[in-house]
Amino acid sequence: MKALVTGANGHIGSNLVRALAGRGYSVRATVRSLAETDRNAPIASLPDVELAELDIRDADRFRSLCDNIDVVFHLAATYAYHPGTRTTEDDVIADSVAGAEAAIRAAARQVRKVVLTSSLVAVPLRSPQEPPATEDDWQADFSVPYFRAKTVAEQRAWELSEKYGVDLVTVLPGAVCGPGFKRGTPSTDVIEGIMLGTLRFGAPRMTFPIVDVRDVVRGHILAAEKPVTGRFLLCCDEVPTLRDLSRMMNAIDPSIPVAPLTVPDFLGGMLPYLDWLNSKLHHSPLTLTPEFVKAALGRQFKASGERARVLLGWQPDIPVGQTLSDTIDTIRALRHSAGRRD
Repeated sequence: MKALVTGANGHIGSNLVRALAGRGYSVRATVRSLAETDRNAPIASLPDVELAELDIRDADRFRSLCDNIDVVFHLAATYAYHPGTRTTEDDVIADSVAGAEAAIRAAARQVRKVVLTSSLVAVPLRSPQEPPATEDDWQADFSVPYFRAKTVAEQRAWELSEKYGVDLVTVLPGAVCGPGFKRGTPSTDVIEGIMLGTLRFGAPRMTFPIVDVRDVVRGHILAAEKPVTGRFLLCCDEVPTLRDLSRMMNAIDPSIPVAPLTVPDFLGGMLPYLDWLNSKLHHSPLTLTPEFVKAALGRQFKASGERARVLLGWQPDIPVGQTLSDTIDTIRALRHSAGRRD
């Protein structure tokens, strides 16, 4: 079996390439730049892995890389809530949408199956009284650019898969943490921020839908190998609050401060400023934007993994404590290598 994996040096991608190689797959692993030797090294050294450069908006290049491929795992996208100076909000949306379009068109008539990585943010957040979201639900709040990017990209992929007759499965993981990343993501940034005291004065009334990267990789492989189609939410049924998360992390390492209280919702407007202040004082990553706070405060990442359990035989196997411990260890190693203190 030969697989193409885009975004192969990302957190999910590098773990997926390693798992596929271990299962005997021949893997063509694409990255944005071959010059990023440090990020590419963990996959470049794996047996039967071919490394290739790909701009996911380049449809012709994408199509050529699909030659003799059985299954495409399309993971590449810009995962950002704070895009920064070199990446705009428009880039976040365009990378997801154009990349999804290019993946489906490239796969048409030559690839057996496409597994596209979407996100839990492509289904709506819920109030505490509402039932969990399912694969039948779609995100309608586009105030957060990343929410829009993942939702529109997935919807566009489904439209094109029907048009071109592509066998498509989309997987929607929660906040992916765990080992095997070479630089932080918005998910691991939340863990790093808590380590550096972002919740020392209190936690907002928000949940964090943590899921282990090893479980997410297993979900991708099951989606590729089983005769299934459709959307699959890869999430834990019990989602911790940020305050709960700080308690769990403190139990792993007592030097990590516990959030002493839940911040009242009417103070929500101050949260991005406090996040910025902590970033300046402690070199923690920025994790909150005004748009995200408005969309998420008082609501929950609350979704059902029933479909994945029934049709894929998937459920989270890695305990949350293990995921947090491995994430903390990886963050500390990366900070130390960059000369930063905890």
